[in-house]
Amino acid sequence: MSDYSYPYKDAEFIFNELVGFDALCEQAGLDEMNAELAFAVLEEANRMGTEVIAPLNVVGDREGATLGASGVQETAGFKQAYQRYVEDGWAGLGFPEAFGGQGMPKVVSTAVSEIWQSCNLGFSLCSLLTHGAVEALLLHGSEDLQKTYLEKMVSGEWTGTMNLTEPQAGSDLAAVNTRAVPEGDHYRLTGQKIFITWGDHQMTDNIIHLVLARLPDAPHGVKGISLFLVPKFILDSNDEPGERNDVHCVSIEHKLGIHGSPTCVLSFGDNGGAVGYLVGEPHRGLMAMFTMMNDARQSVGLQGLSVSERSYQQALGWAKERLQGTRSDGSRYPIIDFPDVRRLLMLMKSGTEAMRGLSYVAAAEIDHSRLASDEGARAVHAARVDLYTPIVKGWLTEMSQELTSHGIQIHGGMGFIEETGSAQFYRDARITTIYEGTTAIQANDLVGRKILADDGAALTALLRDIQGTADALRQSEDLADLGNALAGAVATAEAAGQWLLQHAAEDRSVSGAAGVNLLMLLGYVCGGWVMGRSALQARSLLAGGAGDEPFLQAKLVTAQFYAEHYLPRADACLAMLQSGPASIMALTAEQF
Repeated sequence: MSDYSYPYKDAEFIFNELVGFDALCEQAGLDEMNAELAFAVLEEANRMGTEVIAPLNVVGDREGATLGASGVQETAGFKQAYQRYVEDGWAGLGFPEAFGGQGMPKVVSTAVSEIWQSCNLGFSLCSLLTHGAVEALLLHGSEDLQKTYLEKMVSGEWTGTMNLTEPQAGSDLAAVNTRAVPEGDHYRLTGQKIFITWGDHQMTDNIIHLVLARLPDAPHGVKGISLFLVPKFILDSNDEPGERNDVHCVSIEHKLGIHGSPTCVLSFGDNGGAVGYLVGEPHRGLMAMFTMMNDARQSVGLQGLSVSERSYQQALGWAKERLQGTRSDGSRYPIIDFPDVRRLLMLMKSGTEAMRGLSYVAAAEIDHSRLASDEGARAVHAARVDLYTPIVKGWLTEMSQELTSHGIQIHGGMGFIEETGSAQFYRDARITTIYEGTTAIQANDLVGRKILADDGAALTALLRDIQGTADALRQSEDLADLGNALAGAVATAEAAGQWLLQHAAEDRSVSGAAGVNLLMLLGYVCGGWVMGRSALQARSLLAGGAGDEPFLQAKLVTAQFYAEHYLPRADACLAMLQSGPASIMALTAEQF
């Protein structure tokens, strides 16, 4: 199995040429932050990841977590790695200094997260859920809850979870039945939650669960859901973990992948009720939980990139080393010389570059939405973040299914053998299209809340920006073909948006039938935009004699390949989208 190394050259190119990181820091008044410092941070993260976290990836896959008398026991070695992660200050990288964080821009913490997730997806999920819980408390928690819990969660001394799903509810949160009954200054919760990532472990001395539940007077449906903070251990008078709360893991799921991440069934209130504290306003818990979910959704999209990058690096190493063909003189040559292996590698290379570019640009939009000095500018960036979020989550994770499968294919029969390690990336990637909202849920969000809700205004603004890049490409003789391909993709996206706006009100099935195709279409187009911008910047740097010439030349090639092999998929998505829901909905349930 090949070693992993963070793709510094590609990341540095994105930071400098697509994100404009130094300008972002200057506009935000982050006087001590710049690209040089950011990459010093990334170098340390890569060292930590490759030396400490990556070696546990196979261990976590083969051994996984177990459930015993004291609760969930994480994979051997995970606790020591997590303690190192906390001691070195990684947990609070992007959080406010007021709560012990380091206040670094979101795009930096995103790049660091790529490293953790590429090294060990199962391990990294623990911090991902904690980050989402912190975001929810920062925006919706009372001053008392923030004072009591945030510092320990920001530091990583305590971890956090998200508790939404129940056995009878699945993704239908309106069917949540967990109850919360007021009792003095707290509540008593009873119910059961399933699919709780890192719901129990022994790595920290407390776990902070954020739990959706209903108050006794709650109205039906999602408008009757409240959010509660439920600690594994109730805090004593010194705000230290004391009495064990009435929340316990009763089983852990046996899964296709991410075996190192314990996925728990949690039972609340088997012995009188779990003590919990209201987060935000009564009956408005879903809004608070969506803060956590939206933070997690871009992070899950990043997982799609991370596991694809790891799969690519291993496939590339194999392709260079695996001798398969024989020359006329009897000498053998590696499979990277085969055209179809090259095709698969280029799909992986150009795909991961587009995915990384989009995820980092989307993270930078979050920074702009928070740090821009002008309120109007913050609103514009926030609208772009809203539009990006389902695309980043949905498209990147769907792409990971394809790319990690290509990684196995490049290995041939050995890719199907667990010992090579390629199969783990494919298995681990599979969950990413499901949790934090399936691809269809992301598509429904994109269509209903992001496009139809504003009559396509945010989408129009995005496509206008992409068209500007296409026009710039057309002005360069050697990039004109790329510009024409991108312009055609923009026209395809515009046609898709217009079709949706025209037909969505006619039939309630239209949005659901069209959503995933529209999401994938926009993903391919946004990826093409990133690659087109990359080509423009690479051409400019080459003309000025600056930068790494072989790397920049490769950027031009991967952009061209993307335009030839990925952008044509946009037209296919449009054709499927415009076919409407008729054949999708035509059969009765009995005819399937």
